[in-house]
Amino acid sequence: MKNKKVKFCVSLLFSLGVSTGYAQEAATASGGNASGSGGTVAYSVGQVAYTYQSGTNGNINQGVQQPYEIFTVGIEETVLNISLSVFPNPTNDKLTLQIQDFNNEKLTYQLFDVQGKLLESKPISKNQLEINTTNFIAGTYFLNITQESKKIQSFKIIKN
Repeated sequence: MKNKKVKFCVSLLFSLGVSTGYAQEAATASGGNASGSGGTVAYSVGQVAYTYQSGTNGNINQGVQQPYEIFTVGIEETVLNISLSVFPNPTNDKLTLQIQDFNNEKLTYQLFDVQGKLLESKPISKNQLEINTTNFIAGTYFLNITQESKKIQSFKIIKN
């Protein structure tokens, strides 16, 4: 009789402990799953449990679901028969833009920060051009090559 009471109490405590355990918890307004040809993503709206830490070796995101920024870089249109390259990337002070088969196509470059602020815009007059980045802080930048206000190619630039 005493053995049955002990087993009953242990099983009752075990079942209460299992039913109240949580792996993750968030108070969100909405959310769901999205899928496409590139994969699937789980998302939530109204999440309050999120922190961001940054250090010299990188950064980390902590939270119930991790935020992702999805964007397209390197949009190319085959309007011109030229080859563009930017090096070194990442860079410390100077960035070299090299254009093969350059025939004075009235190209310009525009350098933007991650907020979309235009930092520099100059015409390209030769097939190799140095862009000075020493006055810019370390971060991510975007270099757009345009011809008569039409974007030809875009590069994501990392400044150390």
